[in-house]
Amino acid sequence: MAEMHNNGILLESGTNEIEIMEFTIDDNLYGINVAKVREIIMSAPVKPMPHAHPAVEGIFKPRDIVITVVDLPRYLGVEKEKTTKDLFIVTNFNKMYIAFRVHTVVGISRISWTDIQKPDKTVSGGSEGVATGIAQCGEDLVTILDFERIVAEIAPETTIQVDEIEAMGPRSRSDEPIWIAEDSILLSKMIEDCLHKAGYINLKMFPNGRELWEALNALPQHGSLQKQVALVITDIEMPQMDGHRLTKLIKSSPRFQPIPLIIFSSLISEEMRIKGRQLGADEQMSKPEIGHLVDVMDHLLAAQNEK
Repeated sequence: MAEMHNNGILLESGTNEIEIMEFTIDDNLYGINVAKVREIIMSAPVKPMPHAHPAVEGIFKPRDIVITVVDLPRYLGVEKEKTTKDLFIVTNFNKMYIAFRVHTVVGISRISWTDIQKPDKTVSGGSEGVATGIAQCGEDLVTILDFERIVAEIAPETTIQVDEIEAMGPRSRSDEPIWIAEDSILLSKMIEDCLHKAGYINLKMFPNGRELWEALNALPQHGSLQKQVALVITDIEMPQMDGHRLTKLIKSSPRFQPIPLIIFSSLISEEMRIKGRQLGADEQMSKPEIGHLVDVMDHLLAAQNEK
């Protein structure tokens, strides 16, 4: 068993670096952000669950917690017999523990987000693709999988729910400009749809932090900044520039520092909260909590308008 110790993972914040755990499925290299990984264990017997998604093997209980096991090779369309040499990568994101079956674990590479390119649609499988990035790790090209999208497909009830917005009842419309950095095409669409339903109709979506930061710097110097960008929402994991680096740049800029900034990510943990706070984020929350996000947006924009 190899346990991941959080206190050894990228202690410095806002460096625009990521640690990628490389693993193989049928000799193909894939990657996952180390921040999502809790431990690696040998595969174990799994109790099947009736009516589950075809890629869900079932559940097992390694210690004091029941964990769902996803057969990642099967999800990716690889038909290969399970063996006792397979490994489980136990992850924790979106406040859930999930184990993913893989064939081998190769190691960990620390790289810059600028070394991760967004795959084109022929590689990612189109707008619903499961590849969120292609990383250059040494001499190897590693496909970074969109684990949030995988879980959203397997268990839709665990991801962003429009019901949370509908439960708020009638809301007034707001045309205040909201800028959002989110690389997952699926989640970006979910967030956009939910915020529109919540009355926020003036949204500008960016696929990564770098493009949002460049757009900020391209704004004209004259006029009210608040009328151009009233609030920024950012994911953490994104190619080219991650959300922590974006937060650091915005909050260390005299011009942009007053813009309220929310980190909205599946990686929110106590350690990540400390990092975000150090970088100047106004609020941080876990990605499924779309209703909470809207409440916080309401509060931050009302406070900004009172100044």
